[in-house]
Amino acid sequence: MQDEVDRLVEAWNTERPDLDVRPLQVLSRVSRLARHLDRARRAVFADHDLESWEFDVLTALRRAGSPYQLSPGRLLRATLVTSGTMTNRIDRLAAAGLVERHPDPQDKRGVLVRLTDAGRTLVDAAFADLLEREQAILDSLGPGQREVLADLLRTLLIPFDQTTEGH
Repeated sequence: MQDEVDRLVEAWNTERPDLDVRPLQVLSRVSRLARHLDRARRAVFADHDLESWEFDVLTALRRAGSPYQLSPGRLLRATLVTSGTMTNRIDRLAAAGLVERHPDPQDKRGVLVRLTDAGRTLVDAAFADLLEREQAILDSLGPGQREVLADLLRTLLIPFDQTTEGH
């Protein structure tokens, strides 16, 4: 069985036999899979009238555990956006009734962003649907294959995550 990447690699081997195109066998597949995954995620979010960024912020709050609140700074670190972008996102989510701001009892000048009941209901439903869609994407792999793939991808990602944590 051949996929599009096999055909791409074969063409490059013919056209540029002087180059080692083996990285394409892995990374082009990862890139293509990422595009398919992005489309699937966007479809799930659209079904729930959510944008990707909204899902990111809401899930960061949901993962925080009860009372489902974080400081804007913690949200920045969780979603990797700038301060100005996060302020705008919090404003938009608050206007939609999905989050609310509360004074931070530990910092008189600070605020905490808290998930509302409506926000929690929405993100829980979207997350369940997302997991169902992602499960379908992985259906062709057995549990052992999934574990091996997860381990290999982790090995590739750790250096990038460590670089991100340093900034």
